[in-house]
Amino acid sequence: MVTIQCGEKSFSNIQAVFFDKDGTLANSEAFLRSLGQKRSRLVDARVPGVQEPLLMAFGLETSTLNPKGLIAVGGRRDNEIAAAAYIAETGRDWVEALEIAQTAFQEADGYLQPKAVHTPLFAGCLETLRSLSKAGLKLGIISSDTLENVRSFAQTYQLTDYLQLQWGEGLESGLRKPDPEIFHSACQKLGVSPNAALMIGDAATDMNMARAAGAGGCIGAGWGWSQPITLAQADVMLEQPAQIQVD
Repeated sequence: MVTIQCGEKSFSNIQAVFFDKDGTLANSEAFLRSLGQKRSRLVDARVPGVQEPLLMAFGLETSTLNPKGLIAVGGRRDNEIAAAAYIAETGRDWVEALEIAQTAFQEADGYLQPKAVHTPLFAGCLETLRSLSKAGLKLGIISSDTLENVRSFAQTYQLTDYLQLQWGEGLESGLRKPDPEIFHSACQKLGVSPNAALMIGDAATDMNMARAAGAGGCIGAGWGWSQPITLAQADVMLEQPAQIQVD
């Protein structure tokens, strides 16, 4: 059991720490902005007039990205459904609308692969993972991204030696953040109780998932976006990974 110190807040008897990926470990803001713009343009090519509404739905306005918006927080399926809904408003049948959205998303993916290359590891995160691992803590990633992208990110930035769990959307059918069963399942896989595990993330979905699961603590990652963020559900907000210390 380890005590984790985050500024003036401490968490005792901790055995595991889970990290979100995009916006927490991975600097994904520029990537997500480009991805949302590409998706909306490709949809608009088939359904003229929906580009601007889609950009707003994704949380993209001019050159800024809303860190609490759909493309930043939602999984791929959430974004596809939202895009299809805007397409359906033009009179398309639902099946056709969903096909248009899915095709556009797949094509957009091809312009920005591999994703890991475009979403670099934040400075200080590797050192934090090393420190926590050296203290005997079990570490994992719980992400709304696909499992394939989670694994690619971990391999690209040589994190696999520090991780005992990599969870991505689709790993367990039907589960998406903030379903607390994700956190329960992750803890079970590592052989720890939820109240002995911390969740570190940049979104309300991370905090709500962990809190509903009875986590030992919820730490807000405030370093991931150009716009400042606050998470009311977090026990503490941090401005840099180095603030996560083993006491």
